[in-house]
Amino acid sequence: MIVPTINQKIAEALKAHDEIRLSTLRMLSSSFNYERINLQHELTEQEELEVVRREAKKRKESIEIYEKNNRQELADKEKKELVILEEFLPAQISNDELEKLIDESIHQSNASTIAEMGKVIALVKSKAGQTAEGSRIAQLVKSKLAP
Repeated sequence: MIVPTINQKIAEALKAHDEIRLSTLRMLSSSFNYERINLQHELTEQEELEVVRREAKKRKESIEIYEKNNRQELADKEKKELVILEEFLPAQISNDELEKLIDESIHQSNASTIAEMGKVIALVKSKAGQTAEGSRIAQLVKSKLAP
C-alpha cells in the first residue's frame, strides 16, 4: 500500500528541503484523497496504482507538450516529478520481453491485421499484468500488425 508511506515520505522531503519531491508527494497524497472521496471507500492497492499511473501519464503528456513548445525548464520539472512517481509503480517489462509476449499473443490469436489488434492487446495485457503500459503495448502491436 502506498498511502500509509506517503506522509512519512513527505516528512523526509521536508527535512531534506527537497521542494520538487515535497510538492510531488503532496500532489499524490491529494490525488489519493480525491479518489478515496470519489469512490467513497479506502483505496485498494490496485486503485492506488491507478492513481499513480494517471498522474505519471499527465506528466508524460506535459513533457511532450512543453518540449514541442520549447519550454525546456517546465519539461525538466515534469521529468523530475515523473521520476518520483515512477518510484511507486512496479518495474516495467523490457522491450525484448514485451516483444516476445506480443509475438506469442499474435501467434496464439492468429491475428494478421490491424483490425485484430484489440485481441492481441488484451492477451498481452493479461500476460504482462501491471508491468507494461497499454500505450506501449498498443504501439508495438500496431507496428507488428501493420502492412
